[in-house]
Amino acid sequence: MVQKYQSPVRVYKHPFELIMAAYERRFPTCPLIPMFVDSDTVSEFKSEDGAIHVIERRCKLDIDAPRLLKKIAGVDYVYFVQKNSLNSRERTLHIEAHNETFSNRVIINEHCCYTVHPENEDWTCFEQSASLDIKSFFGFESTVEKIAMKQYTSNIKKGKEIIEYYLHQLEEEGITFVPRWTPPSIAPSSETSSSCKKQAMSLAVVVPDAAQAEGLGSEALSSPSGPPEPVAGTPDDKLDADYIKRYLGDLTPLQESCLIRLRQWLQETHKGKIPKDEHILRFLRARDFNIDKAREIMCQSLTWRKQHQVDYLLETWSPPQVLQDYYAGGWHHHDKGGLGILDVLRGHIAQSRRGPSWTCLVDLEGLNMRHLWRPGVKALLRIIEVVEANYPETLGRLLILRAPRVFPVLWTLVSPFIDDNTRRKFLIYAGNDYQGPGGLLDYIDKEIIPDFLSGECMCEVPEGGLVPKSLYRTAEELENEDLRLWTETIYQSASVFKGAPHEILIQIVDASSVITWDFDVCKGDIVFNIYHSKRSPQPPKKDSLGAHSITSPGGNNVQLIDRVWQLGRDYSMVESPLICREGESVQGSHVTRWPGFYILQWRFHSMPACAATNLPRVDDVLASLQVSSHKCKVMYYTEVIGSEDFRGSMTSLESSHSGFSQLSAATTSSSQSQSSSMISR
Repeated sequence: MVQKYQSPVRVYKHPFELIMAAYERRFPTCPLIPMFVDSDTVSEFKSEDGAIHVIERRCKLDIDAPRLLKKIAGVDYVYFVQKNSLNSRERTLHIEAHNETFSNRVIINEHCCYTVHPENEDWTCFEQSASLDIKSFFGFESTVEKIAMKQYTSNIKKGKEIIEYYLHQLEEEGITFVPRWTPPSIAPSSETSSSCKKQAMSLAVVVPDAAQAEGLGSEALSSPSGPPEPVAGTPDDKLDADYIKRYLGDLTPLQESCLIRLRQWLQETHKGKIPKDEHILRFLRARDFNIDKAREIMCQSLTWRKQHQVDYLLETWSPPQVLQDYYAGGWHHHDKGGLGILDVLRGHIAQSRRGPSWTCLVDLEGLNMRHLWRPGVKALLRIIEVVEANYPETLGRLLILRAPRVFPVLWTLVSPFIDDNTRRKFLIYAGNDYQGPGGLLDYIDKEIIPDFLSGECMCEVPEGGLVPKSLYRTAEELENEDLRLWTETIYQSASVFKGAPHEILIQIVDASSVITWDFDVCKGDIVFNIYHSKRSPQPPKKDSLGAHSITSPGGNNVQLIDRVWQLGRDYSMVESPLICREGESVQGSHVTRWPGFYILQWRFHSMPACAATNLPRVDDVLASLQVSSHKCKVMYYTEVIGSEDFRGSMTSLESSHSGFSQLSAATTSSSQSQSSSMISR
C-alpha cells in the first residue's frame, strides 16, 4: 500500500531571501539531524544572470533501524538524491528528492517548495508532499514501513528547530537582511536598499518549518494578519499550520496530512460547500485517522443528510405534542470543559447538541425490567446507530447515574452496537457512587449540578411523565410509520448494473424548459447521459425483450430505450457523457431546445482497454475489482421548471422547494450546439 503525506502550509514571517540563507546552511550536513551524515554535490548549474541556480546532491543518511535488519539488507547507510531548483527572479525554491538505495524495492518521492506569501511579499511559505511505496523488502515490508514513517515524521517536527537555529546564527553574525536578486545591469539604489531594510521582519517570531535533510519545500496561502478560517469549498484554499493549531488543536504530522488529503478529496468531488474542517476531523478521529474508512462513512453521512433533508429540519420540523408533553430531558449549563450538559432523565435519550461536543447525564433511578420493552430497546439501538454514523466524536462523555441491578442486562443488549472510541467515554455509577471521588464533581461544578442529584442548582429540565395508553401506537401503525419515514423523501434510489442502466423519462411540452437534476453516486462509477426522442418509449415490462424493469433491495432499475432503437435515428444525445466517480455529488441543468421525450440515463462505467494491445491496464483491472458484482447505486432527484423561473444557479430554484443539499451550491457552465447546461460536482 502506498503511504502518502501532505503538509499544511507553513508561514514564515521572514523574507524569502533570509529563509534561503538559513536553509543553505544545513549543507553539507546538519548537527540537528543526527541521521543526516553527509552530502556531496553531484552537479550544479547557474544561469549567467545568477537568477537560476540548480544543484543536485547525494545525501548520506544513517537510518535508525535494528542492527539485524541492516545486516540482512547489507547496508549501513541509505542514499537519497536531492535536486534543488532556485529561481531568484520568481523567488521560489522547488525541491525534489528520491531514494537511490533499494530503489527497485522501495520507492520514496518527495516534492517541496518555498514561495513568497501571496499577500505579504516579506513572508515566506512552505509546503511539502511525499509518498512511500514498499514493493518488497526481504519479508520485512511492514517493519520497514513503520521505521520509514517514524523517521519521516520525527524529522518533520525538527524542522522548526533547524530553521530557528540557523536564523539565530545569522542574527549573531549581524545578518538580518539579504537583498533581493536584481538583473546585473540594474544595481539597487541606496534608497531602495534602505526601504527594503525597513521592511525586513524581526527574527523574534518564526513559524515551524518541516524541512528535512533530504530536502523539503512549500507553496502556500495564508493571511498576513493571522490565519483566518478558510472559506469552505474554495478549490484554491489550503490549510496553514497556524490555523490548524489555533482552531483544530495539536495534530501529529500524519494526522494533519489525513485532514488535508480528505479535505482536498471533498473539494474535488463535492464542488461548492463542504463540511467544516472540525467536522471532517471528527470522522477521521472516529476511524483512527484511516482516511479510506473515514471517507467511506463521511460519504454515507452526506448522502443520509441529503436524503432526509437534515439541513432543513430546524426550519421544517416541529416536535409532536406527545413529545412536548411527556419527554424527559433537556439542556442544562456547561461542564468544566465548557461542554453543554444534556440531562437525560429516567432513561430517555435525546438528540445531539449543536456545537463542538456535549456531556450527557443519564439518571436511571427507577429503571426495571418493565422498561426493557422490545420496541423501546429497538428505538434506542436505532438512535445509537444514527448518531454513531452521522455525528461521530460529538459526545464528550456520558455519565450513567444510579444504575440499578437490571442495568447490566440493558448494557449487554446495547454495548455491542457502540463504537469502541465512544464506549470509552461512558462512566457508570451504581447507587450513590456518583457523589464520591471520581464522581460528578470531577466533571461538573457543584453549583450547577441538578438539585435531585445532590447539587445546588434548581433544575428546570422537564421531567416528562407517563404517556397515556390512549396515545399508544399499534404494531401495524408503527410498521407503517417506519416505512413512511424511510420512503418519504424527494430522492429516489436506483441500482445500475453492468449491461443494465437505469433510465427515467421526462416529457417536455414547452421548448426552452429547464431539466434539473441532483444525484449522488453511492457506490461504483457511472456514466450520466441525456437523450431526446420524438416518440415515447414503451412502458417497461419485465417480460419484454427490450425495455424492462428490475426491482432490487438497493433500489429500482428501469430501462426505457428499446434495444432495437438506433442512436441517431430513434433518439439523439443532447449532452456529452459525464463520468461520475463513487462518492461524487453532481448537480446540473439542461435547457431543452425541442419538445418531446427526454431520457436521463445512469450507466455502469466500464474501464477502457489499452488502445495498443486491446487489453485492460493493471490499474483498470484493480479498479474494476473494487466494484463488487458489477453493481452501482445512485440516489437522485429531478425536476422540470420554466426557463423564466431559472436564474442560472442551482441555488435559485426557489419555485421547486426541492431543498437541494446545502453541501453543493455552486455550478459551472458549459455550452453545446444544441443545449445550454450547468453541471456541478
